[in-house]
Amino acid sequence: MSGHNQFALLRQRRFLPFFIVQGLGAFNDNVYRQAIIGLLFYLGVAESERTLYTNLAPALFILPYFLFSALAGQIAEKLEKSRLIVITTTMEIVIMTLAAVGFLTESLPVLLVALFCTGLQSTLFGPVKYSVLPSVLRPEELTGGNGLVEMGTSMSILTGMIVGGLVFTLAGSHGPIVAATAVITLAICGNLAARMIPKVDAGAPDLKINWNPIPESLAVLRMARKQKAVRNAILGVSWFWFVGTILTAQLPSYAVTNLGGEPTLYIFALALFSVGTGVGSLLCEKLSARTVEIGLVPLGAFGMTAFLLDLYFARAGEATAQGLSVTQFVHQAGSIRIIIDLLGIGLFTGFFVVPLFALIQSRTPKSEMSRVFAALNIQNSGFIVAAAVLGLLTQRLLGWTIPQLFLALAIANAVVAIYIFTIVPEFLMRFLSWVMVRTLYRLRPHGIEANVPDEGAALLVCNHVSYMDALILSATIPRPVRFVMYYRIFNIPVMRWIFRTAKAIPIAGAREDPALMQRAFDEVDAALAEGELVCIFPEGALTRDGTMAPFKSGVEKILERRPVPVVPMALRGMWSSMWSRRDTRLGRMRVPRRFRATVEVVAAPAVDGHSTDAAALEAQVRSLRGDLA
Repeated sequence: MSGHNQFALLRQRRFLPFFIVQGLGAFNDNVYRQAIIGLLFYLGVAESERTLYTNLAPALFILPYFLFSALAGQIAEKLEKSRLIVITTTMEIVIMTLAAVGFLTESLPVLLVALFCTGLQSTLFGPVKYSVLPSVLRPEELTGGNGLVEMGTSMSILTGMIVGGLVFTLAGSHGPIVAATAVITLAICGNLAARMIPKVDAGAPDLKINWNPIPESLAVLRMARKQKAVRNAILGVSWFWFVGTILTAQLPSYAVTNLGGEPTLYIFALALFSVGTGVGSLLCEKLSARTVEIGLVPLGAFGMTAFLLDLYFARAGEATAQGLSVTQFVHQAGSIRIIIDLLGIGLFTGFFVVPLFALIQSRTPKSEMSRVFAALNIQNSGFIVAAAVLGLLTQRLLGWTIPQLFLALAIANAVVAIYIFTIVPEFLMRFLSWVMVRTLYRLRPHGIEANVPDEGAALLVCNHVSYMDALILSATIPRPVRFVMYYRIFNIPVMRWIFRTAKAIPIAGAREDPALMQRAFDEVDAALAEGELVCIFPEGALTRDGTMAPFKSGVEKILERRPVPVVPMALRGMWSSMWSRRDTRLGRMRVPRRFRATVEVVAAPAVDGHSTDAAALEAQVRSLRGDLA
C-alpha cells in the first residue's frame, strides 16, 4: 500500500478512458460557452445583448438539471454504464453539430438552443459520472480516483475557458469555422474514448422507470436522505458548489476593480483557484493513506474560511493602480498574499469536496448510486442558482463590495461547517482521530487491501497493545469498523466521545458486569448481521509487558452465533510507541521520546468462521506479529 501511486490509475483501462471522457466533456463545454462570448464581441453586438446572454446562458444550461436529473438517475441505474456513456457522448456529437451550425450562421438563437441541449446531455451524464467509480475502483482507491477526476475537471474547465476565449482573438474572421470545427472534433474524441471504457454492470437493471419528473425528483431526494452521513455529505458537496459559484462569479470584476488588472488578470486569478483545487484534490489520497478519510472535510472547511478571511483583509478596498498586466500585478505590494490566498482557498476546497464524494460512493448501495447522484445534481443546481441570486442581490440591493461578499462567505462557510459537523459528529470525530494518528505515528500497512473484504460482514481479530489501537486500525482500514473495547478504555475522557461517535461497542468481563457483556455480544451479532466489519481484541486487555496473552473464548461465542469470515491482524511496533503500558502514567503525561514511532498494521487472508477457534486465531496473530511487539 505504501508504494501505491494514484497516477498508476491513469495507465489502466478501467480508469483512463473514463478520465479522458470526463476531461474532454468539461473542456468542450467551456470552449463552447466562451466561444459564444467571443462571437458576441466579434459581431460587435450591443452591451445589452451581451448582458442578456451572460444572464440567460447559465439559466439555460442549468435548467435541465432541475427538469431531468431524476429521469437521468433512473436511466443510469437501469442501463449498463459504459453503454450509457457512449450514448451520451454520441448525443454530444449531434449537439455540437447543431452548435457548429450556430457558429457558421452566426445565429445566437441556434447557439442558445444547443446550449440548453448541452445542459441536457450533462444532466444525463452526471449520475453515471460518479457512480461508475465505485464499480471500477477498489474502496481504497476511491479517494485517489476522485482526486484525479476533480483535478482533471478543474484543469479542463480552466483550459477550456482560456482556449474558448482565444478562438476569435487568434482566428479573427476564421473564428466561426475554428469554433465549429473545435467543438465537433472534441465531441468525436470524447465518443471514441467512451468506446474504450470496459463494461460496467447496471446498478438496478430491473428498475421500472417513472417518467413523471416531479414525484420521481422527490423520491430520489428522499432516497439520498436515508443515511445521515450521506445526506450531509451531499449537503457539503452542494455547499462547495455554492461557494465556488459565488467566488468564480465575482472574479472577473474583482480582478479589474480590486486587483487593478486588465480583464485577462481574471484568468490568472481563476487559474490560481483551479490549480489550488487540483493540487488539494490530488493530496487527499496521500493525507488519507488511501482510506475514505472524512476527517479531511473539517480541515478543508476551516482552511477555506481562513483563506477567505485573509483575502478580505489582504485587499478590502479598490486597487490604487489600474490596467495592470499579470506580471505587473505580481510585482505590486501585497500581491503575493492575494496569490497565496487564492491558491489556499482552492487547496482546501479540494480537501473538502473529494472525501465527500468518496463517502457518498462508499456508503451508498450500488443499486441506488446513480439515483443518489441524481439527487445530488438537483440539489447542486438549486445551490448554484441561489448563489448567483444572492451574489447579485447583496451587491445591487445592499451595496456590498466584492471583498465584503468574500467576508460574508467566509463567515457563512464557518457556520455551515459547524452545523454539518454538529449534526454529523462523525466528520469531526474522524478529523480529531486523523490529526492524532498522523501526528503521533508513522503508519505502514501491509495486506489490508488484499485481505480485508471490500463489502459484507467480517470479524477482525488483533493483538491489543495500547490505548490507541482502535484509532490506528481505523486509520488503515478503508471501511468503517465497529470496535469492541474494554469499557474502561471506552470511557477515557475525550477518547470516549470519539469512540461513541464511531459506534464502538464497550464490553466488560462476566464478573464485572455480566449485563454489559451480554449487551456487547448482542450488538456485535446485530452489526455482523447488517454486513458490517467488527474488530475485537481477544486478549481482553492491554499487554503489560509487550507479550501476547492467550485469546479468550469470546471470539468463539461470536462465531457460534454468526460464523462470518475472520481476518487475523497484528500491530507491530506499538509497544515501543506512546500510550502503551511500557510508560508509567506519569510518563504518558509528558511528551514521549518515542514520538512519531513507526507502526506496522498487518492483515492475513480471511479464514472460515465455521472452522476456526480462539487458539488457531491466536497462533496466526502471533505469527503475523513475530518479534515486533
